[in-house]
Amino acid sequence: MPAPEAPQNPSSDHNRPHENRDAESSETADPHPLFSGMEEYASEDTASDNENPEPLAEQMQTSESDADPGMASPKSSDCGETTAAEANPTQEEIVVAEEPAAQEEVAAREEVAAQEEPAAQEEPAVQEEAAVQEEVASGFRAMALHDSVQRAIDVSGYTIPTPVQAQIIPFMLEGRDVLAQSQTGTGKTAAFALPILSRLNPKQRKPQVLVLAPTRELAIQVSDSFTKYGMFLDNLNIATIYGGQSYDPQLRQLRRGVQVVVGTPGRVIDHIKRGTLDISQLQCLVLDEADEMLNMGFLEDVQFVLNHTPPERQIALFSATLPEQIRAIAQDYLNAPAKITVKKKTMTADSIHQRALFVTPRDKVYALCRILEAEETDGVIVFTKTKAATLQVSEHLQRAGLSATALNGDMPQNARERTIEQFKSGRLNVLVATDVAARGLDVSRVSHVFNFDLPHDTESYIHRVGRTGRAGRRGEAIIFLSNSQRGKLRTIERATKQKIDIVQLPTTDDINQLRIKRFMQTITDTTASQDLTMFKDLINLYAEESGKPMELIAAALAHINQQGRPFLAKDRPQRSSRQDRKKSRSEREYGDDSGDRRESGGRRRKEMKRKPRQVGPPEAGMERYRIEVGKRDGVRPGNIVGAVANEAGIDGDFIGPIQIHDFHSTVDLPEGMPRGVYQTLKKARVAGKQMHIARDGERSDESSDSGDRRNRKNRSGKPRHKRATESGFQNKKKNNKTKQGGKRKKRKTPAS
Repeated sequence: MPAPEAPQNPSSDHNRPHENRDAESSETADPHPLFSGMEEYASEDTASDNENPEPLAEQMQTSESDADPGMASPKSSDCGETTAAEANPTQEEIVVAEEPAAQEEVAAREEVAAQEEPAAQEEPAVQEEAAVQEEVASGFRAMALHDSVQRAIDVSGYTIPTPVQAQIIPFMLEGRDVLAQSQTGTGKTAAFALPILSRLNPKQRKPQVLVLAPTRELAIQVSDSFTKYGMFLDNLNIATIYGGQSYDPQLRQLRRGVQVVVGTPGRVIDHIKRGTLDISQLQCLVLDEADEMLNMGFLEDVQFVLNHTPPERQIALFSATLPEQIRAIAQDYLNAPAKITVKKKTMTADSIHQRALFVTPRDKVYALCRILEAEETDGVIVFTKTKAATLQVSEHLQRAGLSATALNGDMPQNARERTIEQFKSGRLNVLVATDVAARGLDVSRVSHVFNFDLPHDTESYIHRVGRTGRAGRRGEAIIFLSNSQRGKLRTIERATKQKIDIVQLPTTDDINQLRIKRFMQTITDTTASQDLTMFKDLINLYAEESGKPMELIAAALAHINQQGRPFLAKDRPQRSSRQDRKKSRSEREYGDDSGDRRESGGRRRKEMKRKPRQVGPPEAGMERYRIEVGKRDGVRPGNIVGAVANEAGIDGDFIGPIQIHDFHSTVDLPEGMPRGVYQTLKKARVAGKQMHIARDGERSDESSDSGDRRNRKNRSGKPRHKRATESGFQNKKKNNKTKQGGKRKKRKTPAS
């Protein structure tokens, strides 16, 4: 279907002469050599404020000043204003003119009332008409969008485009290449979807538009946007293709004939090579979040797709940053693109309140649970560094009674989609995710974002925080930091150009006050909304039979409702400092007789070397694990700490005492280790050998052929070498050193 011609609107920016636009853009454009000769456009987020129509009061004042000066206003008639000559009449004139003046005054008032009545009726109509005209001049209706697309915009409730939309849509409608630098949450999806749908030909059954996205979640989100904005276009078909999904539904969509294809680079290339995706007649290619695609290693895939598109196609490249590789792609493949940069006073939205909390790694989960209980939340996303950490944190939250689950790259695609759908619908409240898994996740109900682990760079932090504060809602972003990461906080503040408030954890008294308040509110809501007649009769019957007061019965019911959980929170026991732990360890090893230690220090140190240090029972909240790697394997404590920290995502501060024996070692780790983390550690390797970790006192199946072989006992309770000697069988090593006659071969020694 051909696109309608654009109306000639002299007030719109894209209808200005090119020389005027170039002159304006040269003042604000980024002077990079790559874009010399290109038309560059930049805008402030506050630019839309300057485009607002002048206040209606000013318009009315202007209209009054332009009115016919010969007409008397109602106000002047009411006030009875007179000329200077009439200011001081004589007494006779007053007496003579008194009666006619009264009659004239009454007539004047009636005339004024007659004039005011239609004016009062016309004034709201004039205001409404002026507002409609201003909205048409500055909103989506001023753009040459297809009528069906405009209808979908009206149904969605949008009227005024964002700055990035106001700049990109005119160029996309003209068919020009676009290089846009904009952050997450600026409305860039609609910026390319609306003009593309307006220029689409639904009668053509071959792909006309291809959108490449870095992740499956973002591809699904973009596809949903195309479906929403094209709901009134006849015969519109959209295919979403990505990895992790069966080929069959994708092949059925492509064979049926589609105009728009949205997918990830890997699966798109698979279809192109199979011949199931024909892009020979492609009219527009969109690279969404191009910098993220390059970070994920899709550079060659993107170049492959670009090389297989027709030379006359339109390209729209969107990126939050412009690294060298993005500039190279723009230089090689884009044809004189219009560069559009949406400059922001802050890198994060003003609707997001950012806070920082300094907490030890051991107390992160405790702090997270405290904040979730203390604040009113809707959807919550908790970002961690590793996949194992998503499982660990989500299981801790589930044990605390929260509706939480993990989202990471190891999940099957159908499970990922089901989890995201539950999160969007509100059946799931907390999502613990990695950066890659949550990329492109667009859920308007997200009220809080927690940076449980510090992101790798400031760009990742900005993308994380951008998951909240959307659709005109307020958002909360909280980052957990250790004392050694104060410098990182200043770096984030410089990057986001916003001050991050340092806050304290809610106190136990605060939590208890909230619990009491919610408990009382629950009683109020239940008594107001539920029919409690049956229970009232039962309680009265029990009170009569038992003679117990109503207060005691109500307290017993409240206790039953807690199901064994304590109602009021208690302060956590303070963990001893590092110096106190060192001191207590020294007292256990050397005793408290420092004088004897100084007098016979050398002899005592030698004695301590002869016998291994005895490790006491695990501390509260810790559990001891056995590792089938020991001193004979060359392992050191640092190797074990590194393996546990890297493979399981457990911070070093969570790792307790380590004791290394000849053929095995022990390490204390936090109790309640999630099953996923436990299985990961079982397969982890340290000093070139698998750890085969198991709880101390338990023996894993994998460790049956490893460990302290010499001292291992069989079912009879005797060591293997003793059992072999008593039964008449020699060890294999001894067998190799004996003759056929069974006599031991004498060992030759050099002559003395």
